[in-house]
Amino acid sequence: MRQRAAVLCGAAVIAAGTVTAVPAVPAEATATRLPQPAPTAPAAGPHWEKCATEDYPTLQCASLEVPLDHARPRGEQITLALSRVPHTARTYQGPLLVNPGGPGGSGLTLAGFVASSLPAKVAAQYDVIGFDPRGVGRSSPALDCRPGHFAPVRPDSVPDTPDVERANLARAESFADACGDKYADVLPYIDTVSAARDVDAIRAALGAEKLSYFGYSYGTYLGAVYAKLHPQRVRRLVLDSVVGPEDVWYDANLHQDLAFNDRHRAFMAWIAEHDAAYGLGTDPERVESAWYAMRAALAERPAGGRVGASELEDTYMPGGYYNGYWPYLAEAFAAYVTDGDTGPLVEAYENFGAPDASGDNGYSVYTAVQCRDAGWPRDWDDWRDDSWGLYEKAPFLVWNNAWYNAPCAFWPTPSRQPVDVANAELPPVLLFQATGDAATPYEGGVTAHRLLGGSSLVVEEGGGNHGITLSGNDCLDEHLAAYLTDGTVPHGDGGEADAVCPALPAPKPLESKAASTSSRGSTLHGLLGFRG
Repeated sequence: MRQRAAVLCGAAVIAAGTVTAVPAVPAEATATRLPQPAPTAPAAGPHWEKCATEDYPTLQCASLEVPLDHARPRGEQITLALSRVPHTARTYQGPLLVNPGGPGGSGLTLAGFVASSLPAKVAAQYDVIGFDPRGVGRSSPALDCRPGHFAPVRPDSVPDTPDVERANLARAESFADACGDKYADVLPYIDTVSAARDVDAIRAALGAEKLSYFGYSYGTYLGAVYAKLHPQRVRRLVLDSVVGPEDVWYDANLHQDLAFNDRHRAFMAWIAEHDAAYGLGTDPERVESAWYAMRAALAERPAGGRVGASELEDTYMPGGYYNGYWPYLAEAFAAYVTDGDTGPLVEAYENFGAPDASGDNGYSVYTAVQCRDAGWPRDWDDWRDDSWGLYEKAPFLVWNNAWYNAPCAFWPTPSRQPVDVANAELPPVLLFQATGDAATPYEGGVTAHRLLGGSSLVVEEGGGNHGITLSGNDCLDEHLAAYLTDGTVPHGDGGEADAVCPALPAPKPLESKAASTSSRGSTLHGLLGFRG
């Protein structure tokens, strides 16, 4: 919903017309038995054309046709949008596919970012390939189930009256119905297994026997599923901010609720540490109480007619992903509480929480994938009981997150069984995880480390950001560069982590209104977006 990824301004994605036939997979894969497809015949490569941007002058674009249903390779075709920064070194290590997560995130610009952020001598050895997964962005068809679904002002997320609960339920059900009405023929094929088949179609179209893959957030799950389906085709695999592969997807969201509440409290404590800048007091609990008082006031009188209680949560939730946003969010908070000034709060909402067309598309794909990938409770009583139970301990995001995922209670297509990604057939795999990550809590990285035999886990101790490589931490990036150079991974002493890097320092309050977040970290987090 809140993708902040830069678009490829003025960069037309060329319709290459390349068709890749991929062997069949049953419509309903089980958790433990996934068919191993026969080798895919090489296809003509995509037709690359320049689509340079000011930041990424060597970026190229193309498109690739793939089957909507990989069980019917000659049936209806859909189009994937691709991007590439080509290799320039004599030593060529093949394609490196990158994915920003979501599900629903566009990866076209991420290719440029990764190629420019890796050490030049490393990036030069790869064709760095970005792509919009099926249903996303410049791929076709691109889903948009219910434009304006998140337009302000929405009902309060906390359903403390039956009327509020009914209003939120009606929104969730209407979104699911709209998706079913518009995309009945497509929704059964918007899922992670189908996207993983697409990844292999990209590999085949590029003429590569093996590929390397670098995924953030949900992209870690997509990468793990691809590796399960095609272990013999994986050259290198980097997973950053790892989805708990045994929690897909209902439990994952419940675990998020607790972790986001902890991260929000860390933000409140940071504001208290900087009382000289914000004047909200030195006691974190009092600062937190002021935040919830602000929320209650906005539920009664939305700021600028746009920022109610639900929109406030949308605005401050990104601070759980990236602490580089904290100074801006703190200033908006302080202006409202101390001066009654709603302007900075509305500006923060526009920057961090407001929906746009790409967000409508991203949310449509997010729900389509998550609702299809795994089973969800169809009895709303289960959601209500779980959410109220957690709300007593972690009020910050519980109900906002529940309504965000609630269309899955009414989804028009049946759910698959989640993929068991346990894998002992891979080359060394490199995992990165921050101990305080809210979106993909630390335990998920530990679980993936256990399930992916021979993997190595690099931990950012004390870090709370989501997406930690290529974000300014040199220790982490040295492990990444070594692995992409020659496959080197750290080996620990049998504990949870194979290597530990200290977290970056917490941000400082803004010294002036002109201060910017144009660091590599803020660029990355703009590309990764929010919600998974």
